[in-house]
Amino acid sequence: MNSKKVAVLLSGCGVYDGAEIHESVAALYALENHNLEAVCVAPDVEQMHVINHLVGQPAEGEKRNVLVESARIARGNIKALTPGIVDEVDAVLLPGGFGAAKNLSNYAVDGPNMQVNPEVAETLKKANQAGKPIVALCIAPVILSALFKDNTPTLTLGGDTEHSQNLEKMGAKHQETNHEEVVVDEDLKLITAPCYMLDAGLGQIIRGAEAAVAKLKQML
Repeated sequence: MNSKKVAVLLSGCGVYDGAEIHESVAALYALENHNLEAVCVAPDVEQMHVINHLVGQPAEGEKRNVLVESARIARGNIKALTPGIVDEVDAVLLPGGFGAAKNLSNYAVDGPNMQVNPEVAETLKKANQAGKPIVALCIAPVILSALFKDNTPTLTLGGDTEHSQNLEKMGAKHQETNHEEVVVDEDLKLITAPCYMLDAGLGQIIRGAEAAVAKLKQML
């Protein structure tokens, strides 16, 4: 029997300006452990900016492409995001990292007044309308709060912070969680886990991604 497929929506490569690498790899590993096939995708757009991860500051004058950078994590096995990917997969998973807040959306700039990249928005809405589960790790649940605010989704960003308050300003219900805990909105088929939104170690990230994917497996 063929395994179910999960679109892994990456946002670059590196916590400060792209997809969080530990979370992305942990999610890919968890998918394989649960016999779920990862299909890596990313929007073919320019990053908001480039951060020098050694010093944590913008690299002036440097530009990078989200799809090209995401290909580093996917070892080149990736394609440009189009909403049509929903027809080819059974679920969608978004790792965290500032790329979710800078490249997949503009949450990092506009907070609760954020806008979501049109292709990302159409992809996730199409998945939801088709009854296909969506997993969002770390900061990525803010995207779900913006897109599904009319349905008052139950999501988590970990603790009670400015970000969780912003999530509720957008219309979601925030549920506080500890390390490795997962929040499931059964009605909307949304699965969220805090990962590095909490002060976590790598082992906790791996176990948190595993817990989220285990819930996904139950839904499929």
